[in-house]
Amino acid sequence: MKPINTKMQFKAQLLRPERSGSDTPWAFVVLPRSASAILPRRGRTTVEGTLNGHGFLATLEPDGQLSHWLHINQALLEAASVEAGDLVTFEISPVVQEPEPETPADLLEALLAAPKARAVWDDTTTLARLDWVHWITSAKQAKTRAHRVGSACDMLASGKRRVCCFDPSGFYSKALSAPKAAE
Repeated sequence: MKPINTKMQFKAQLLRPERSGSDTPWAFVVLPRSASAILPRRGRTTVEGTLNGHGFLATLEPDGQLSHWLHINQALLEAASVEAGDLVTFEISPVVQEPEPETPADLLEALLAAPKARAVWDDTTTLARLDWVHWITSAKQAKTRAHRVGSACDMLASGKRRVCCFDPSGFYSKALSAPKAAE
């Protein structure tokens, strides 16, 4: 990943998700396109930054519109004394090097059972592994996810270092998007 020493500052309203998926409160923000445009990639991108002066490290998700969105967990909401609906100030900058993605348990189990696939996996770049993980975890159904895990092992075992047919920005496939905001 190319190093970028750019800090972006912007104000945005924290949005409450229409469906939170849990009892724990969280919020999100869609980055302004101008801020997202200077990030190093349209797919998942890790940034360090501040929310009203409170530091965080987070991975931005693609919104399918050539921008990114940020999940703001309860701990950061509480630390910054903010809640959904508040107008807040962000300062973010991309990390110099993406951290290694956490390999999902189902993929790790499959890789351990497929030594050729595991060897190629271990020899790929962090960004390639991030895209493989993103492709697998973005499946909406368990059946699709299981199929992708198997396909990933097959592709890796055949020497493919990058996942094919996956648009990590979601723009062309419309497979990825930011959550819908509650009204």
